[in-house]
Amino acid sequence: MTRIIALIILVIPGFLAAFGIKLMRDMTFGILQAPFPNLWLQFLTGFILFVGGLGFVGGFIFHRDRKRNNVQARFKKTK
Repeated sequence: MTRIIALIILVIPGFLAAFGIKLMRDMTFGILQAPFPNLWLQFLTGFILFVGGLGFVGGFIFHRDRKRNNVQARFKKTK
């Protein structure tokens, strides 16, 4: 059950990051999506979603590896 909850926690930011990539790609091809009034705002929103989703997933994995001592010595917690 814990693994399923962890998977769900990782899937939601992953979808947000993928949607951010889609928004940035659409801006590159000049396709304006419905809630955005102009292309630069669409790109900025997509970039924020992408960086936020990727940062969350990366932080989650880093925290898990740090807890299990699977990181380099410079990233280990000092007491």
